[in-house]
Amino acid sequence: MPAEPPSPTELRAVLFDMDGTLCDTEPAWMTAEHAMAEKYGSSWTYEDGLRLVGNNLIDAGVYIKERMNLPQSPADVVEELVDGVVSVMAEQGVRWCPGAVELLAACNDAGLPTGLVTMSYDRFVTAILEALPAGRFDVGVTGESVTRGKPAPDAYLMAADLLGVRPEETVAIEDSPTGADSAEVAGCVVLVVPNHVEVPITPARVVVPTLAGVSPDGLKRLFLEYSDMARPAER
Repeated sequence: MPAEPPSPTELRAVLFDMDGTLCDTEPAWMTAEHAMAEKYGSSWTYEDGLRLVGNNLIDAGVYIKERMNLPQSPADVVEELVDGVVSVMAEQGVRWCPGAVELLAACNDAGLPTGLVTMSYDRFVTAILEALPAGRFDVGVTGESVTRGKPAPDAYLMAADLLGVRPEETVAIEDSPTGADSAEVAGCVVLVVPNHVEVPITPARVVVPTLAGVSPDGLKRLFLEYSDMARPAER
């Protein structure tokens, strides 16, 4: 059997979720979902919207198709939904989550590599990144980058690989159960910043109410405290 890789001793990268973590786009998604329901003469509730938070978009498309009894494919449902969200964001602007942009920029300044790991599609991600007031990501993985979306670990595994680090050497920042599951199964230490939905806590997760005041040094201390808990599960 191959030897076990050594236990990580330092934080080598920070991986950010986007929707609900970097920026609060969930209201825009829900607005677009309600607009689709109205267009097709169907109903849509706030609880329906919450069920989709953090999900792979194709899975969301399946749910919307069934819930609204739509004739088009889940992929076509997703394309229409993304178009709607892009329109809403263009009209309303991007609302950044407290402390998120500042933490990203601080990681850049500290020389700590960063990755964006989101299930949103490329054209929506591009619009968000173009609006960033500060900071930049070294790599990005979107819903179109992987076959299996969150909660599968693939997106976080890909981001770590692109950065040349092991997932066990990273902190992933998430706001949803689906995203936290994805990051934890990949082997990341998970920093949970709850937004619209409650996230179950496990030994590999720590919760903060906001990213305001979180620093790269704080992430390094958190990593050292929790890294022994974050071991990759069966993939």
